[in-house]
Amino acid sequence: MNTLGIDKAPEKTRVVVAMSGGVDSSVTAALLKSEGYDVIGVTLQLRPGAAAQGEEGVCCAGQDIYDAQRVADSLGITHYVLDFEKKFSKKVVEEFVESYLRGKTPVPCVLCNQDVKFGDLIVTARDMGADALATGHYVRRAEGPLGLELHRAVDDTRDQSYFLFATTKDQLSFLRFPLGDKTKKETRALAKHFKLSIAEKEDSQDVCFAPNGDYAKVVSKLRPGAIETGEIVDLQGNVLGRHEGIVHFTVGQRRGLNVHNREGDDNEPLYVIRLDAERQRVIVGPREALAQKEVHLHHINWLGDVVPEEGIEVTVRLRSTQPLTSGRFFRTGSSGAYIFFPEPIYGVAPGQAGVVYQGSRLLGGGWIEEHHEKVGVGG
Repeated sequence: MNTLGIDKAPEKTRVVVAMSGGVDSSVTAALLKSEGYDVIGVTLQLRPGAAAQGEEGVCCAGQDIYDAQRVADSLGITHYVLDFEKKFSKKVVEEFVESYLRGKTPVPCVLCNQDVKFGDLIVTARDMGADALATGHYVRRAEGPLGLELHRAVDDTRDQSYFLFATTKDQLSFLRFPLGDKTKKETRALAKHFKLSIAEKEDSQDVCFAPNGDYAKVVSKLRPGAIETGEIVDLQGNVLGRHEGIVHFTVGQRRGLNVHNREGDDNEPLYVIRLDAERQRVIVGPREALAQKEVHLHHINWLGDVVPEEGIEVTVRLRSTQPLTSGRFFRTGSSGAYIFFPEPIYGVAPGQAGVVYQGSRLLGGGWIEEHHEKVGVGG
């Protein structure tokens, strides 16, 4: 059994490495090559015009493809650039735009991992005769008592498990994550050890097709005329101001509210409570109006054990940047679930992912759906 858990000698084990041109995937390829594996590098061309448009600091652009090719050449491995632009546009970008127009707050990186990188690319890797597909994600794959499990990375500051909750059991059997037990500092040190040209390259920070986080620009470009102005109203329907499109807002947002028509001494801070896409309205209210004790999920992907009728105690992440929160998880049918929280939570945004854990183990997750049952503070 080799270090990847495959019953072959490393030199007889073919591994396709998804190389984005960044430090993490480059070190992944270098590590596997140094251990004697038959490594093939693959870079997905998702946005061929990015370099010409001057979009820097994001993945899958022209410079990144060039960097991946240089690393592959220095390692002496075969490298392919695959044109996945149409698949990426249809499965990720178009869904992202439609979600925003429906008043949701989508997570495109989950869709990309689910449908493109762990969907289409796995098929391609198997066609190449690969025994595994390796990526530079910071997450751990482990053999548990009842089969394969997915766990948070050792370096919690780099953990990417939230974005991988939709990974299926079949996909997990083919995937490998060599960096899951390493810190970013250790990965940088390895990049220097292997003398990789990208050792000092900065990490990408934005959604790859929305540089600087300008999601409204993406929507207006792909759906000209779809962004409509509308009213900002309070919970009673009183008009407080106007907006330039609901795509500029997300549930829980406080800044950037164009609210002027407030009367008397009512100066309490206002937050976005809900987005009404049908009427192009942004509904605002006090923070306590955001309070919820239940979050409902749909399209559940489950890697855990069978959930009993009385539910299970879990920790939950409702946005990638939020801390874990304790709750109780219940299944509702084959594809639904809800999570009950003992204390109110705030700013739950439909379209985001709700991902559940026990300890470091990722049990699964689903997409947050709109749920209007609110509670008062302490209720």
